[in-house]
Amino acid sequence: MAIAPVPTLTRRVADEDTNPEGGSGFTQKPLVRAKNFMVASANPLASEAGYEILRRGGNAMDAAIATQLVLNLTEPQSSGIGGGAFLVYYNKGRDALTTYDGRETAPASATPERFMRNGRPLPFSESVNSGLSVGVPGLLRTLELAHKKQGKLPWADLFQPAIKIAEEGFPVSPRLHIMIAKSKALAEQDAAASYYFDQQGKPWPVGHVLKNPELAKVFRMVAERGADAFYTGDVARDIVAAVRGHERPGDMTLADLANYRPKEREPLCGMYHAYRICGMPPPSSGVLGVLQMLGVLESFPMADFAPASAKAVHYFSEAGRLAFADRDFYVADPDFMKVPAKALIDPVYLKARASLIEPNESMGVAPPGDPVSRLAELGQDDALEIPSTSHIVVVDAQGDVLSMTTTIESVFGSKILVRGFLLNNQITDFSRNPVDGEGRLVANRVEGNKRPRSTMAPIIVFKGDKPYLAVGSPGGSAIMNYVAKTLVGVLDWKLDIQQAISLPNFGSRNKQTELERGTSLEQLVQPLRAMGHDVNVLEFPSGLQGIVIDENGLSGGADPRREGKVLGG
Repeated sequence: MAIAPVPTLTRRVADEDTNPEGGSGFTQKPLVRAKNFMVASANPLASEAGYEILRRGGNAMDAAIATQLVLNLTEPQSSGIGGGAFLVYYNKGRDALTTYDGRETAPASATPERFMRNGRPLPFSESVNSGLSVGVPGLLRTLELAHKKQGKLPWADLFQPAIKIAEEGFPVSPRLHIMIAKSKALAEQDAAASYYFDQQGKPWPVGHVLKNPELAKVFRMVAERGADAFYTGDVARDIVAAVRGHERPGDMTLADLANYRPKEREPLCGMYHAYRICGMPPPSSGVLGVLQMLGVLESFPMADFAPASAKAVHYFSEAGRLAFADRDFYVADPDFMKVPAKALIDPVYLKARASLIEPNESMGVAPPGDPVSRLAELGQDDALEIPSTSHIVVVDAQGDVLSMTTTIESVFGSKILVRGFLLNNQITDFSRNPVDGEGRLVANRVEGNKRPRSTMAPIIVFKGDKPYLAVGSPGGSAIMNYVAKTLVGVLDWKLDIQQAISLPNFGSRNKQTELERGTSLEQLVQPLRAMGHDVNVLEFPSGLQGIVIDENGLSGGADPRREGKVLGG
């Protein structure tokens, strides 16, 4: 069968003030090949730090830590030590797959009414940029635990690239400049404004050498003393003071920080054709949702549809509606709420869900399913998940594979800057209203020490017993669509990883059918509307990173919508 031409991004953005993530423009990126090792991240300096660690004999865990620490400097709007992460690691020597849950937690004193005033939810704008929105950061404790279990080089060595860049400075990139310029809330926070803006209140221009000596000092302390230097002592006191001293104060305590612990969780795995797809279980809904989407799509001949054709977008969007409907009802922190993850990806259940899809007519809004007779107990939540996150993938010379999604939630997090790093606003990933319109408790309501639901979806795909593909993306609740699109691109349409990542983005979050603006997908508006789709053409910026491992070695791709870079040797 002849394969249709692969749709790609068709423009370069000259003025990006319509792009909510300030991407660096749509420029095609080449597939990168290597024989021994590879790292891909959203920023060239970060990828170079990871590459240097790999070149020195470090493993995938070591490289990811070095990469992440540099991202804290060069892409601070997306991730950093004031946030959290989900990490999936395959250790070839042990033939073991492990996931590390570094999701932030609500302060112990948090209650379900945290974002309620006079019986109504606070406006999101009042919730997000406040001390109330800050969760207990999980990233450093998680990296420390994962390094103790998986790392090879000394912990302190991994901080040296970031310390050097923090002290000597780095040029402000086009994307970082745009993001600073567009963040009015960032300029309103004194500490953040003094770092990201000049004395006239203007964002630092592209190419300005930005130094961060305060963060360099924090990195040095953590390098020497471990994560305790962050979670206890002066740094912890400064975090608590900043959260509690905000004009809309939070209630984080020193005990909340000292008591934070990451969790190792059993990977969530499911089959798609001959591939085993594994990743982060709840409190992430991302991998669960991707597995549901693929499980539904297995009932349809996706490989026969041209990439990003009307038929492909129709079935993909309908599968997304079904997955998002279940996500909104069932997924929360499994330590607080029993999440029926295995039942939700059971092939029999997914085949029944697939039977709801009509070949030529959209269902509009999908209802949640009921695999374990719990639907009547739960309420639909109103949680918003804003897209500003980052993803790292690494394969080392020993065959270890890492996929890690890392975040501070919305752009520049809470906007609260402490010692050169930004604090997250992850508590807004909980439902603001603890009950729905029928008075039923929402699974993802705020509770003390609870982890908010996420859609981050770090994934490792296995072909037989060997890892074949590592992938993940930022993008808030759209992450499920971005990652599933890429997997369908590689596994069904036989695209290389760069082609699959560069496919225009599309899908549904159980509302409108969303098509990426400025791409060939705009030609599908009328055909999809004829099938009953409520179509929205919008900026749809992902930030995918992916590596494929096959008989030819390693091949890597980075999202052309960001400044990402793949390096290998």
